[in-house]
Amino acid sequence: MQRLLGKLKIIGPGILVAATGVGAGDLATGALTGSILGTAVLWAVLVGALFKFALNEGLTRWQLATGTTLLEGCIRHFGWLFLIGFLFYLLLWSFFVASALMSACGVVMHAILPIFGSPENDKFYWGILHSLIAVGLIWTGGYRTFERVMLVCIGLMFVTVTATAIIVRPDLSAILSGIFVPSIPDLRGDGLTWTIALIGGVGGTLTILCYGYWIREEGRCSLDDLSNCRIDIASGYLMTAIFGMAMVVIGSRIQLDDGSPARTIVLLAEELKASLGGFGPAAMWIFLIGAWGAVASSLLGVWQSVPYLFADVYESLTAKIKKRERRPVSTCSRPYRIYLLGLALLPMLALTNDFKTLQKLYAVFGALVIPLLAIILLILGNWTKAIGSNSRNPLWSNVVLALALAFFCITGYLAFVPAKMQPNKASLDPPMSSQHVVVNIDR
Repeated sequence: MQRLLGKLKIIGPGILVAATGVGAGDLATGALTGSILGTAVLWAVLVGALFKFALNEGLTRWQLATGTTLLEGCIRHFGWLFLIGFLFYLLLWSFFVASALMSACGVVMHAILPIFGSPENDKFYWGILHSLIAVGLIWTGGYRTFERVMLVCIGLMFVTVTATAIIVRPDLSAILSGIFVPSIPDLRGDGLTWTIALIGGVGGTLTILCYGYWIREEGRCSLDDLSNCRIDIASGYLMTAIFGMAMVVIGSRIQLDDGSPARTIVLLAEELKASLGGFGPAAMWIFLIGAWGAVASSLLGVWQSVPYLFADVYESLTAKIKKRERRPVSTCSRPYRIYLLGLALLPMLALTNDFKTLQKLYAVFGALVIPLLAIILLILGNWTKAIGSNSRNPLWSNVVLALALAFFCITGYLAFVPAKMQPNKASLDPPMSSQHVVVNIDR
């Protein structure tokens, strides 16, 4: 029993990464892709998890080798311009992400317990209630309470969604083929676009940086801890990949139209109820509970982790201005708590806006993180003077980081270049209503 508890302690921060990185966007992207392409693209979920693993492993190795967070290292080596630019980005990202997460919690809770009179009121009041409860847990409970609550949420999320994937009775041979025989259905030329969306929809974005603060809370501070951290990160992204594949499997069994991610979750639950006969009502409620676990844990994880980033920037800035030593970043520090309150309260102003608009802004700001992080890790991770000769990126890391950078550049091209500038586009075929790509926007 003692040995089992020790193993579970190793994978604690990795579980937090998995829980924080999976939200409404992941659920909707997986389900919609499965509905349109089927299980042939299950391999893409594993590729996305591998990309996020390489990014997290690189920043962890940097922190354990240098004793500084990756953010602190960027500020030190890239200077004031990086610091100011990151702070501006963080403020905008926080507002749009927090608004969308509160909205997602409100929409899902409307499907579970509609008690405020209308969908708009449920979205507003349930979203605010989730935000305030998250602040209370973080403010009074500290890291350990946060960790325990997150473990409960991800347990609900993981067990219920995988159970739903089993209930829909998928074709096992098709699942194995989708994992081990990579292919992309043509879908009138849009199969590649949907597959790219699925790869990008695995795990988080800016919250990847927060893993470094969680391992500090666990007392991991030297390269001797690197092997445990790798096991930890791999466990977290394996769980994320299984969850993502389960969503593709569920989506492959029903027909869905596109829409906002949270609304897609509700439609998915209704389709499960209608299409599974006697199993339908049970499947619907099992899935809705898992969906709530996903969006609630994502909100709680963002509320706990993102203030670390602001506190880190604040300490770097004041240390430079006052020419003093940096103070440790703490959940009890004034900068952390001020940002926590701002993150939880100010985005409430946007809850009356259209949810789909928030998701679009959220997607744009989240999409910028991954290629920038890949570039930073390719530079700092190979810079002997900065990280040391024994801690430089291994060959496999450089290869995966380069592939991740190339992938997100292609994604950006497909997402932002006007359709008329893209070759072989819909001039040959009429557009299909379900071919709108839901880009993951998390965290």
